[in-house]
Amino acid sequence: MNPIFTFQTSVQYLAALLSAGSLLFCAQTAMAQSANPSGSTIPDGSSGPAQDEASDLAKQLSNPVASLITVPFQFNYDTNIGETDADRWVLNIQPVIPFDLTESLNLISRTIVPFIDLDSPVFGGDDVSGLGDIVQSFFFSPKAPTANGWIWGAGPVFLLPTGKDEFTSDNWGVGPTAVALKQDNGWTYGALINHIWGVDNPSGGRDKTNATFLQPFLSYTTPDAWTYSVNTESTYDWNDEQWTIPINASVSKLVHFGDQPVSFQFGGRYYADAPSGGPDWGLRFNITFLFPE
Repeated sequence: MNPIFTFQTSVQYLAALLSAGSLLFCAQTAMAQSANPSGSTIPDGSSGPAQDEASDLAKQLSNPVASLITVPFQFNYDTNIGETDADRWVLNIQPVIPFDLTESLNLISRTIVPFIDLDSPVFGGDDVSGLGDIVQSFFFSPKAPTANGWIWGAGPVFLLPTGKDEFTSDNWGVGPTAVALKQDNGWTYGALINHIWGVDNPSGGRDKTNATFLQPFLSYTTPDAWTYSVNTESTYDWNDEQWTIPINASVSKLVHFGDQPVSFQFGGRYYADAPSGGPDWGLRFNITFLFPE
């Protein structure tokens, strides 16, 4: 891009700030542990109750309807887009906030706010940066699993046309969403699904949104809070009769900086199917701040 300070550089700048902050926290924690060798007030996830807590929090991160406040910053990179083999950078800010409705029921709010930077996929075109459409989901979820151990939630999902012209569906959308999963002996497996229908007429000859999102997932969390995951984040566009199927594999580690739990995730993805000119592969780096009660 011609501007000196593009969205891509701002994402890289934010990543550098987060990394620098992490190193600062590590240094502060190391100094505090030197001053307090017993480590009694500084959970580091190395052994005993602190390790159990870290592993339990890591397992909760694999549960989309866990009663846990989290703030993920998810950095995505995709490449080989269009005739120019263009790159796309996306920062998704995805706060998850649980609300205690009754003694037996939670309401889980999950928000996805995307910031996008796209190199021109055609020769002579302009690079574009800006906000994408926001997706807001609400899950009504029982606090206790079923008799068979299933955890589930269901509710509405909303599409907010907040995006820049190049990134927006230009219509409001609504539909159902649901998730079901089981957790046993470190394993988590299940699926999340939603469908969004556009409710007003977009401009410029665009079709109303009519899309299904399907995310089966499988992960394993070790006693020392490492998590190995595989999933797809597949979308089917009913207007174009076209699948987009990225297959993601990642590894994450939950650590404590003082009393603050943070999860770091790194992974890659391969696109098993995509529209013509879509990406071939990509990378993901995720930093999640957790705020347990």
